[in-house]
Amino acid sequence: MSEKLRLGVNIDHVATVRNARGGAYPDPLRAAKLAEEAGADGITAHLREDRRHISDADIERLMDVLSVPLNFEMAATDEMQAIALLHKPHAVCIVPEKREERTTEGGLEVAREENKLAHFIAPLRDAGCRVSIFIAADRRQIEAAHRIGAQVIELHTGAYCDAHVEERFEDRDAELESLREMSAFAASLGLEVHAGHGLTYDTTGPVAAFPEVRELNIGHFLIGEAIFRGLRPAIEEMRGIMDAARA
Repeated sequence: MSEKLRLGVNIDHVATVRNARGGAYPDPLRAAKLAEEAGADGITAHLREDRRHISDADIERLMDVLSVPLNFEMAATDEMQAIALLHKPHAVCIVPEKREERTTEGGLEVAREENKLAHFIAPLRDAGCRVSIFIAADRRQIEAAHRIGAQVIELHTGAYCDAHVEERFEDRDAELESLREMSAFAASLGLEVHAGHGLTYDTTGPVAAFPEVRELNIGHFLIGEAIFRGLRPAIEEMRGIMDAARA
């Protein structure tokens, strides 16, 4: 059996539901603790510039009570860097962010912003945070992430998942092959490889089977499934799919 694949559960959209009413419920912290109990190896939270879901107070509370690592998703801005340096989470994942997008729409353009990003992540690494860069499965971006000193890359699986949902199976298979090749390439450079975005029960297995992938970060689908069956069973089924793919 290959090394156990870690599962990071993104709790952003528990906060989305909470914020729809402006109250205290449902509580993302409770979701994080349930995810831990159900087998999550880490918790992911994206503090956006507009605070559309996770809040500053959520990050403070998560840092206080989690017994698994927090993966702090953030844009490459001075504000977010200051927050990360204040809390020093286990990991920071640098993602692209636009106010008008519903969700993160693609990978970060590292090659074009190499010098800027190298200087941006240096203080985070010095503070003890593991720095991950969220990028497309593209050789040029992976090489740039390696050059700037990132320890981890997270490959964007959205195009693969979208092609599956839309039954564009040739495109799906091509995207999956690209993810496989670029996972192996990134690992050959010494980068730790993660993957995420849009993964479901139907699409997780093939990505989980890549031996170079060490962690999957999954959120929106699991929170949606939790509406119908509960968060623990939803996560436990995903954990089972990942473990079976790794066997």
